[in-house]
Amino acid sequence: MLPAVRSRSRVAAAFGERLMIKSAILAGAAAIGLLAGTASAQTSEDTTKRYLAVIKDKNAVLHAVIVTNPHALADARALDAERKAGKLRSALHGVPILLKDNIESADDTATTAGSLALKDNVTNRDAPLVKRLTDAGLVVLGKANLSEWANIRSSKSISGWSAIGGTVRNPYVLDRSACGSSSGSGAAVAAGLAPLAIGTETDGSITCPAAINGLVGLKPTVGLVSRTHIVPISHSQDTAGPMTTTVEDAAKVLTVIAGSDPADVATKDADTHKTDYAAGLSKDALKGVKLAVARFYTGYSPKTDAVFEQALKDLRVQGAILVDVKEFDEGPIGKAEGVVLYTELKADMAAYLASTDPKQVKSRTLADLIAFNKATPKEFEWFGQESFEKAEKTKGLTDPDYLKALADSKRMAGPEGIDKILKDTGAVAIVAPTTGPAWTIDPLNGDNYGGSSTTLPAVAGYPHLTVPMGDVTGLPVGLSFIGPAWSEQRLLNLGYAYEQATHHRKPPTFLKTIAP
Repeated sequence: MLPAVRSRSRVAAAFGERLMIKSAILAGAAAIGLLAGTASAQTSEDTTKRYLAVIKDKNAVLHAVIVTNPHALADARALDAERKAGKLRSALHGVPILLKDNIESADDTATTAGSLALKDNVTNRDAPLVKRLTDAGLVVLGKANLSEWANIRSSKSISGWSAIGGTVRNPYVLDRSACGSSSGSGAAVAAGLAPLAIGTETDGSITCPAAINGLVGLKPTVGLVSRTHIVPISHSQDTAGPMTTTVEDAAKVLTVIAGSDPADVATKDADTHKTDYAAGLSKDALKGVKLAVARFYTGYSPKTDAVFEQALKDLRVQGAILVDVKEFDEGPIGKAEGVVLYTELKADMAAYLASTDPKQVKSRTLADLIAFNKATPKEFEWFGQESFEKAEKTKGLTDPDYLKALADSKRMAGPEGIDKILKDTGAVAIVAPTTGPAWTIDPLNGDNYGGSSTTLPAVAGYPHLTVPMGDVTGLPVGLSFIGPAWSEQRLLNLGYAYEQATHHRKPPTFLKTIAP
């Protein structure tokens, strides 16, 4: 979940982090052959060792990783043996990946959602998406830090803070936010702690940290990727997705994790829609394509708007036809979304907690978590739990107010929102700035967040891709491609063509601060 809305500031002070940059480059170079699916002097074991060394070297500053997988090197060695024997499981065979720490994995690590209430939650269950990753030969490096409880505990929270992991730092400027809730996934990939990561999104939690950390991030259609054994917020909006440095890598990861899961009814049609998303990516995908420009998602960050205008010029140069959409009232959608998320949080959290071992997880309901937090000073170090308390007051999944809010929000965001914009303009996708540049971390006042283009696709359950579009004085900003349900292949193709024409991603600078 994104933070509540607010504003920003800027300029530069050098910081002696050359070793951090060098180690990130070395680790990234070690994975190039593996990511490309080519034979390489670097084995998976070598590459995994390098990333684990970078994590050890840099995580004390970045707080991007909560725990590393104790079996990672053994897993890498086994995959090297398979490669030597002529067996390759996928294009990502032997490549390391980080998981957001609300996703379960059967590797003796706890799945905590950043909360001390789940510090002993060692389920030794693989979420189906993790099973898909390991079956495809990826090496799970460990668990990435996150905004605690995926940023649903408080409207006055600090993005990227968890009681277990501390505060994730933005590797471009260390006193700036990495956004949330998949903050650790974003910061880790940007800083070279891992080549790939999985994040989760309810509203903005993949796309915001991806944009702010200079990455490609994809929030898939809800129901394309299983949510089983992932700590939930909302079964109507939750989804997992890839966070990577390139569109091609995001497409490869999505190809692995997409698919139906009998335990997640939302995924019943996933197998009929999934494809090889990396196949056929074309630099010419923007030629003759009509795109709707969401002008109603501008105005909160003039410097981001300037970068966006250049992105529109770049799209035109690549042959895209742009149609402006100046107005859309998102207010009623946001109000209905709140009712849906709070109601589903209470029910879905209870269902998840009931699936855990009561000897490891004493809290069995949202009310129990509220009581635990009140009794645990560390949890209230910087902010409270007013969102949890609102959710606890909801009346369940049969409540008429909830059912109306769910129907209204889906209708307004989908058929009357994204679908109508595309129909009225004849466009195949919507483009918008993803969000503004990273704000300064402020533990006393919370997030100083301006705005984003995340809510329409989040509430509709439609796909949303963000690709680096440049920077605001060294702080990355992203360009969003938003489409109808199941349009991941189209969005990835559009994003790939834009990425290949512009190459806006730059490695992080690890500046200590920027100031007037």
